[in-house]
Amino acid sequence: MTTLPSLLTRSIANFVDGVAVAIPRLLSGLVFLALAYVTVRIVLSLVRTSINRLYVGDRELVGDLLVTLVAIFLWFGVALTFLKILGMGDIAASLGTAVGFIALGISYALSEMIEDTVAGVYLLRDPDFNPGYRVEAKGVTGTVAAIELRKTRIDTDTGDRVVLANREIESRWTHDVPVEAGAEERDATANAEPDTS
Repeated sequence: MTTLPSLLTRSIANFVDGVAVAIPRLLSGLVFLALAYVTVRIVLSLVRTSINRLYVGDRELVGDLLVTLVAIFLWFGVALTFLKILGMGDIAASLGTAVGFIALGISYALSEMIEDTVAGVYLLRDPDFNPGYRVEAKGVTGTVAAIELRKTRIDTDTGDRVVLANREIESRWTHDVPVEAGAEERDATANAEPDTS
């Protein structure tokens, strides 16, 4: 039969052994976190600098979205690696799998929102579709007032502002060139002096 003093002694010994094993892992984990923090900050800075060169002005929203997605993936990887260093590899694997299934469910539930966002990225990158351009999309004719990641705002000739989902616009839209403007452009081209040089 186990006596209370021997049970207490064994518990303290197990606790000390556990602490002795945990301290090096914890120190390794803290060193890893410090290095990971510096590395992630440098990588995000480089990514932001590169993306800011591609996406300027009205397109900064796309750049911010991309930087945020990169940051989420990097920090999630850091968290899983930190758990592995602490000796919780099974928890890290389970967490990675669970997050994968959750992400799959969320992406299915938000498929229209994701479709709008992807279409918004394409519209923002399209040089023929910018604020101030006259377009016709989904039966709406007017001037593009704003292009956002999920919605585009079009001002009609009657003064109304129509908000359309980007997935509805990106698949089919056309420039709306007024007849007078088109005729003036043709006349200017026809009346232009031929270049003899």
